[in-house]
Amino acid sequence: MTVENTNKLIGISGTNGSGKDTIGNILANNYGFWFCSLSDILREELKNMGLSFSRENMRELSTNWRREFGVSILVDKAQAEFTQQEANYIGLAMASIRNPGEADAIHQAGGLMLWVDADPKIRYQRVKNRSEKGGLNSRVDDLLTFDQFINEEAAEMNHPKITDGMTLSMSKVKSKCDIFMQNNGQDLTELTKLIGQRLNLEH
Repeated sequence: MTVENTNKLIGISGTNGSGKDTIGNILANNYGFWFCSLSDILREELKNMGLSFSRENMRELSTNWRREFGVSILVDKAQAEFTQQEANYIGLAMASIRNPGEADAIHQAGGLMLWVDADPKIRYQRVKNRSEKGGLNSRVDDLLTFDQFINEEAAEMNHPKITDGMTLSMSKVKSKCDIFMQNNGQDLTELTKLIGQRLNLEH
């Protein structure tokens, strides 16, 4: 399905290693969007706090922020950064939407939600390769076994500790998405073309 997106606000969510940041960077480099990863906002804060970029630390920080500042705090932060430079871009793309309230905030602002997925073994290898290379996107707990990777994902898809709606729930985010994509390949040219077609963007 192709969805018209006249407001040029795109939220990107999906499974770990599916290519969320890759899609965001394609939107930035090929279609004129400003791209922000909500995970990068969390990593920057963890760095300031002297904490590791573990998945547990990121989950705890994002939950605490939602409880203190509201469920849409990460989306609000991304939009606030964008407004300072929006004249230079056609729109805003943000990745790593992990709470259904964040998806609601994007819809309320006139945007759309994209869900990306890929074969679990392909995603596991991507995450493993990313961690071995290091860099900002790597996490201390990315070098899991495949079974651990699957179990961690199951917990994030249906978080067992949801009580107040402020923790992550990937399955609820998925249910709010407008467009669904599979990203099993390695060809960035084909992926770029597919994104343009699915999001109805001019290249």
